[in-house]
Amino acid sequence: MSSATTSSSLAPGWAQLRQQTRLLESQTESLFHTYSQFASVSSIPPKPTEDEKRIETQLDDLLSRRESLISHLSRLLDSESALTASALKQNNLSLHRNALHLHKRDLARLKASLAAARERTNLLSTVRSDIHAYRSANPEAEYMLDERRRVEASHGVADGVLSQAYAVRESFGAQREMLASVNRRIVGAASQVPGINSLIGRIGSKKRRDGVILGSFVAACVLLLLYFM
Repeated sequence: MSSATTSSSLAPGWAQLRQQTRLLESQTESLFHTYSQFASVSSIPPKPTEDEKRIETQLDDLLSRRESLISHLSRLLDSESALTASALKQNNLSLHRNALHLHKRDLARLKASLAAARERTNLLSTVRSDIHAYRSANPEAEYMLDERRRVEASHGVADGVLSQAYAVRESFGAQREMLASVNRRIVGAASQVPGINSLIGRIGSKKRRDGVILGSFVAACVLLLLYFM
């Protein structure tokens, strides 16, 4: 009789503690979603914001409370006899422990990610500040750097012009070689046709004769013009 009374008194305690544990797990999931957004922003502030600190504190508190509830559930289960301690209770306790372990691991990972991102941001900010301070203290060095950049830019333009000139020269060379090849083919073909050389010679001599006649006529016209002036 006393054993049944003890079992019935333990049952409500187990159910109540499990309900509290499930509620805290749900709250943890919700806060994790909010906390993970701090690590996904493109520009992380150099120091944690008030919201980030508050969410992180709440997560730590939830995990601590869940750990305490799981310990209480474990003690309740150990106090029950082998007949009343069901396999379902043991499985539920194992699930709560596993969920707590995963949330602790995820929180540690997010904290490390935020710390690493914040360290990179602070390092970049320090480097920029050092560069700005150096430029402010050494204006001549900054002027020399600007001059060097301008010279390098002009060299790049000159290299581009030279590359284009070389390309044009190569194109002219290829065209000249093509015309020479065509000329060689024409001469070779002409040498193989009977009488073509003599015909080309006659055409050339006729052109020379016409040139002499035209030149004589022009000279005569010039002389007559000078005479009558």
